Amino acid sequence: MGQPLVRELWDHEIMNIWQADFYRRPLPAESSSPLWELLICDPEGRQILSAFCPQREANSLWLTQQIQKVGDLPDRLQVFRPQCLSLLQAACQPLGVVVEPTRRTAALKQLVKARYGTIELEKPPPVPLPETLWGEQWRFGAIAAPDLVPVFSNRMIPIRDMPESLLPIKLNLPSTIAIPGVIIDGGRQSMLLARWIERSHPHALQSIPGDPNGLILEAGLSDRWILTTFDDADVVGAAQTFQQRQQAAQGLHFLLVQPDDSGMTYSGFWLLKGDDS
Repeated sequence: MGQPLVRELWDHEIMNIWQADFYRRPLPAESSSPLWELLICDPEGRQILSAFCPQREANSLWLTQQIQKVGDLPDRLQVFRPQCLSLLQAACQPLGVVVEPTRRTAALKQLVKARYGTIELEKPPPVPLPETLWGEQWRFGAIAAPDLVPVFSNRMIPIRDMPESLLPIKLNLPSTIAIPGVIIDGGRQSMLLARWIERSHPHALQSIPGDPNGLILEAGLSDRWILTTFDDADVVGAAQTFQQRQQAAQGLHFLLVQPDDSGMTYSGFWLLKGDDS
């Protein structure tokens, strides 16, 4: 039962993947007009290309020309910034390169931060999850790090996302660590909710203190969804434990959707990790 997951991971490994950013940089040109930089690296953070242009030349044609100069093109170009996604998609279309919108570009983000100190990203306010999708009940949970892969890779789960880079062994997590998560009993809405989450491209869960407290799903490149709000003292305490376990696990956590709490049937499972961990 675990072999299909292994094959998926190996297929992902042999792909040639680049990570790219195209954005206005804090480097004034002689004409005082902004300079835009195309920055490309591989998933290990090795720089492949850095090219600048004035704002008047910041278009898909210029991008295509710069990418062509590199030589061997990638199978996939990963992009985390919403503002440059459409430009890079247009630039890569004639080259036959697939552009993948994803926040999982840790190497590139680290490179940008090392060069410029920060990453400017818009963070829109969260919006409520559609009421038609919400399940019957939810709770915080946890699983021992050594048990996570055996339990969730060997079950019949229709929707499952366990990136190899996020597996506990890849993060060198101690066997004593508990991986926190959120479990949703969706009832009859279970598969509908799981499919919606999958289409939304979930990235991370955040427990936000406030009045009331909230559970936020970070998804897509910049989407933010309010999964639920709560003010019960026991749930607030569980949320604090969830946050503490997240920090101890380098931000690693999971989201599980199932019809009920029988433990017999699962609808969707996602292994997640935020950027700020």
